Amino acid sequence: MKSIEVVAAIIRRGDKIFATQRGYGDFKDWWEFPGGKMEPGETPEAALHREVREELDTDIRIDRLLYTVEWDYPAFHLTMHCYLSSLLNASLHLLEHEAARWLGKEDIHSVRWLPADEMLLPMIVRALEEPDQEETAP
Repeated sequence: MKSIEVVAAIIRRGDKIFATQRGYGDFKDWWEFPGGKMEPGETPEAALHREVREELDTDIRIDRLLYTVEWDYPAFHLTMHCYLSSLLNASLHLLEHEAARWLGKEDIHSVRWLPADEMLLPMIVRALEEPDQEETAP
């Protein structure tokens, strides 16, 4: 089975996370976290910064690795490194997705998540219950 290694940004602002809707492929209209494939020789962190710039035209601070998902889709095995992140500026521009939403704990299940992303939701809800790093910084 083919293997793909990707990175994903779980961008947090206060008590919400940023979700994007795919506009292409087999999972068109499903929801995911922004990110994408790592290039040869690229670290996960460098790939995440590059992907967020390419998809959202913005910069992030990577706060910490939340989890690395191993997931078997019908056509490939996915390894997805998922990082809790924060915006470094307020501007976000959708360059590749058809829609986006800020979701809190109460509405995180209101969209149709890709299966590998959906398995992260309990961890994300727990993370949203912790103080926001930006709010606790001196």
